[in-house]
Amino acid sequence: MSGAAMYAAVQAANVDALVVQHTPLVKRIAYHLMGRLPDTVQLDDLIQSGMLGLLEALKHYDAGQGASFETYAGIRIRGAMLDELRRSDWTPRSVHKKARMVADAIREVENRLGRDAKDAEVAKHMGIDLGEYHQILQDAVSCKTFSVEELIQGEDSIIDDVQGHHQPDELLLQQNFHKALANAIAELPERERLVISLYYDEELNLREIGKVLEVSESRVSQICSQAMLRLRARLADWVERKDNEKCS
Repeated sequence: MSGAAMYAAVQAANVDALVVQHTPLVKRIAYHLMGRLPDTVQLDDLIQSGMLGLLEALKHYDAGQGASFETYAGIRIRGAMLDELRRSDWTPRSVHKKARMVADAIREVENRLGRDAKDAEVAKHMGIDLGEYHQILQDAVSCKTFSVEELIQGEDSIIDDVQGHHQPDELLLQQNFHKALANAIAELPERERLVISLYYDEELNLREIGKVLEVSESRVSQICSQAMLRLRARLADWVERKDNEKCS
């Protein structure tokens, strides 16, 4: 065997070993996402797409950037899974459109009032009644992957907008955005912040959260959906601030 062929064989063996070593990470992320998805989504499909993300991470990882491989790989794996979900998106485009309209309305109302926008105020701004507004929230949370990852990497993601400005370090950008996201979560109205904490940190399902708050499961889903859309609205300001920094 030539020296070049031997080197290629060693490299392939190293990649295979790393894939085996990090397969549990792929499965852990897949199971975590599955807890927030409809029964129509297949676990094997998520794992398969996640393995492709792992291979991409192995290909592009640069230890000199300072982040651990697991941190970097986690971003790539989640991104690959969410890409797969978007390719097989079960959500009507009208639901995406109405969700964006709610986020825009929340932003406009909060900018005008200088405080958290209430349900009735957002509905009035949109020219719809409260029942229709709550139905939009219900449709959004039951049909869409509403998660922190989706805010960052989804169809209407904020991170995509920022990456469009050709930032040199994708991982650093992710880290900075996570800091902004953490601050935005901390500033949510108390009930929305509690629901997000129970849902993502404690990993309770909507029914369990409903028992804690003594409200219906559908009401919890509306609160969760509104929290995600409020975050989307508030983090859009973060993008604008980055634009202003570039122009100054």
